[in-house]
Amino acid sequence: MLIKKETYEQTCADFHWQVPERYNIGWDICDKWAAEDPNRTAIIDVEEDLSSHEVSFADLKALSNQLANALAERGVKGKGTKPSGDGEEAIGDRVGVLLPQSIETAIAHIAALKMGCVSIPLFTLFGEEALEHRLNDSGARAIITNKEGVAKLTALRDRLPELQVILSVDGADDGVEDFSSACKGQSEDFTPFDSRSDDPAILIYTSGTTGNPKGALHGHRVLLGHLPGVEISHNFFPQTGDKIWTPADWAWIGGLLDVLMPALHHGVPVVARRFSKFTGEAALDLIKVHGIQNTFLPPTALKMMRQVSKCACWGIEMRSVASGGESLGTELIEWGQQVLGTTINEFYGQTECNMIVSSCADLELTRPGTMGKPVPGHELAVLDADSGERMPVGQEGAIGVLSPDPVMFLRYWNNPKATDDKFVKGPEGHWLLTGDQGVCDDDGYIRFVGRDDDVIGSAGYRIGPGEVEDCLLRHPAVQFAGVVGKPDELRNAVVAAYIKLADGYEPSDDLEKEIALFVKSRLAAHEYPRVVRFIDEMPMTTTGKIIRGQLRTMAVDEAKADKAAK
Repeated sequence: MLIKKETYEQTCADFHWQVPERYNIGWDICDKWAAEDPNRTAIIDVEEDLSSHEVSFADLKALSNQLANALAERGVKGKGTKPSGDGEEAIGDRVGVLLPQSIETAIAHIAALKMGCVSIPLFTLFGEEALEHRLNDSGARAIITNKEGVAKLTALRDRLPELQVILSVDGADDGVEDFSSACKGQSEDFTPFDSRSDDPAILIYTSGTTGNPKGALHGHRVLLGHLPGVEISHNFFPQTGDKIWTPADWAWIGGLLDVLMPALHHGVPVVARRFSKFTGEAALDLIKVHGIQNTFLPPTALKMMRQVSKCACWGIEMRSVASGGESLGTELIEWGQQVLGTTINEFYGQTECNMIVSSCADLELTRPGTMGKPVPGHELAVLDADSGERMPVGQEGAIGVLSPDPVMFLRYWNNPKATDDKFVKGPEGHWLLTGDQGVCDDDGYIRFVGRDDDVIGSAGYRIGPGEVEDCLLRHPAVQFAGVVGKPDELRNAVVAAYIKLADGYEPSDDLEKEIALFVKSRLAAHEYPRVVRFIDEMPMTTTGKIIRGQLRTMAVDEAKADKAAK
């Protein structure tokens, strides 16, 4: 646990990793507290009308143990129950969790982890093709879901030969067992598998924009690796009275390992809330009514909340707000101070190696236009991606993380080449390349430039889309903005801005010119968008990141059409 010192440098110097050889996430986030403080609130489940009921750690332990026994009875094997011939490196069966934020979601992950199985978080909005790839690629043996999930799985069942057990929280169906009935009557006692901290625990598929997603396999130590980043991004979490929530689905690393599991590790209540449709008003109501003190809000959620009129009237005073995924910009930071009562701390990471850079208002560790500094315990650098050597201060390069690191993934599932390609060997050792470009300044702050394939090369300039998007979002007509390069014979590429307008604004030639001039007058002449296009919906991943690959395709197609028309 991080101990706050007077400065960032002192906080880093005081921190030392404590990763035991034997460690099990399921025991840590459940059984540990059930023994120490059984009636302590673990999860607050909130309904649409904002009514709620609470579940204690004693409840979580009993329910997860019953599910573990039910799965074992149905032939699901953890690493500890694999035949001896499978050896030490044998991996437990994979268990899918296809549910929204709910008590049952937490129970399913905890049960699988205590068994020595590998849990697979799955997003409820996945279509059949996405589910088929993940379940077949992982060889999942069991899945816990609801009636919506069952409907999708029914169409796939013949194409999922490894899937033997389906439990639904909404009742039995053809080839599907009722979750409650399966658990009822099972013993509330279960001995967690004595796992190593490096044993496989969680398999999360990356939200890639092209090609099939890759499965990032994490060991049990991944939770311990997340803690410094969670703690510093929430101004030294936990503090007395903390209560945390996120709209990010627990199927993603941002919901599961940035919020749910770290909070349970610390014994902090987690609010679970399922939105039929997320709105800024509903989020503000939830925060106010349930006295939420801490939240991870993805940039998309913040932008939607900012659209709410008179949002300052909610009178919210939060202790900490963290955000990551896209750069926020000065306007959103200032909005957070006015409406949420705190400075939003930006952080940075990815599925393979998360929560590794952060700002921290409590340490005055903030600098507009940057993500912050490396989180204590993690060694980051801006590198030459070919040689693995550090780039000079102020020069752009690949953001890398020195291996080994407790938060770093074990490997890509069934993809050794992709695992090898993720690393580069340099004079200091092996670095994990995040795939992002950045710049480190004289004071150690890291500025995000863009994905390797996002950086725009125009007339000899290298332009990161993030800064242009931040500027666009300051214009009152812009709700969402995505910036890419449009091929250009003269300049190689020009900056093209794709914009979803805010309510009350209509597309027009005059508005295009106004927005372009707005950026040109605030940034630089080479950075303003020479092309402005209004679109009905911004293409985004399920985690709320803009899919610039789709925007690039639109820009390339337009450039081809322009050339053909000449």
